[in-house]
Amino acid sequence: MNSTLGQQLLMRDTFSTAFMKNFIVVLVWFLLSYINGSVVATFFRHQIFYEDPRYILFIHMVINDAVQLTVTIALFVVSYILYNISVGVCCFFILVAVFTTRSTPVNLAGMAIERYIAICHPLRHAQICTVRRAYMLIGAIWFVSVVPDITDLFVTLATEPLSFFKTTVFCLRQNVFKDPVLLYKRQAFDGIYFSLVFLTLLSTYLRIVFTARALSTERTSAKRATNTILLHGVQLLMCLLSYISPNVEGLLNVIFPGHFLEIRFINYLIVYILPRFLSPIIYGVRDKKFRKYLKRYLVCGLSVDTRVECKDEKD
Repeated sequence: MNSTLGQQLLMRDTFSTAFMKNFIVVLVWFLLSYINGSVVATFFRHQIFYEDPRYILFIHMVINDAVQLTVTIALFVVSYILYNISVGVCCFFILVAVFTTRSTPVNLAGMAIERYIAICHPLRHAQICTVRRAYMLIGAIWFVSVVPDITDLFVTLATEPLSFFKTTVFCLRQNVFKDPVLLYKRQAFDGIYFSLVFLTLLSTYLRIVFTARALSTERTSAKRATNTILLHGVQLLMCLLSYISPNVEGLLNVIFPGHFLEIRFINYLIVYILPRFLSPIIYGVRDKKFRKYLKRYLVCGLSVDTRVECKDEKD
C-alpha cells in the first residue's frame, strides 16, 4: 500500500497539464477572493452588520474559508513548483488548513442555534444573542478547533528527531504526522465533531419547522430560516468530504487505475474549492439586507457615475 502510494506521488503531469491545472485553481482563487473581499468590505463599511451577532458569525466563516482556500491553493501550487518543501514549513501550512477546515462545521452549528433562537424565542433573542457572546462563541470555536489537532504537532515533536523538521517532503498530512495513533485520534474526533454538528442542525431545523406550524405569523421568516439551515446541512456534508476524501480517492484509484493525477485534481476541486462558494451565497446573495448593501458596494466601487447616488444612500 505504501509503496503504491509512493509510486503515485512520483507521477508528474506534463508541463501543459500542470500549467492548466494551476491556471484553473489560481483563477478560481482570484474569483473567490474578489467575492469574499467584497462581502468583507460590505460588512465592515456598515455598522448595522458588525453590531448583529448573526452577521458577525457569518463574516467569521467567510474570512475563515478565505484563509483555508488561500492555504490549500498555495500548497497546491507549491507542490508543482517545488514538489518537496521543508517539514517545518509543511507543518505550518497543514495545521492552518486543518484548523480552518475544522472550525467551519462548528461555526455552522453556532449560526443554526442563532437562527433557532431568533425564530423560536424572538423576545429573548436580543438578550441571548449579543455581540459580546458572538465573539465569545468565536473564541470557543477556535479553541475546540485548535486543541485536538495541535496535539499532532506535540506528538511529532516528541517522537521524531529535530533533524526530521529540516528534511523535505511532499506536503501531505500523513507524510508529516506519521504516528499511527494520530490517525485513530483524528477519526475519533472527526466522528464526534460531525455527529454533534449534524444533531445540532437537525434539532434546530425540526424545532423551527414545528414553531412555524404552530405560529402562522412566523411562517415566512421560519421558512427562510429552515432553508438557511438546510444550506448549512449541505455545507456540512461538503465539509465531511474533506475527511472521507482519502478513502474515496483510494477507491477511485482502484476503479480507475492509471488516473491518479486526474482523480486527485478533481477531488481537490470538489472537496476544497467548491464548498467555499456556499458561504457568500447563503448570506451575501440570499439575505435581502446584506444583498442590498453588497449590491450598493459593488455598484459604488465599480461605477464612477454613481458616486453622488451612493453618497446619498450612506447610513
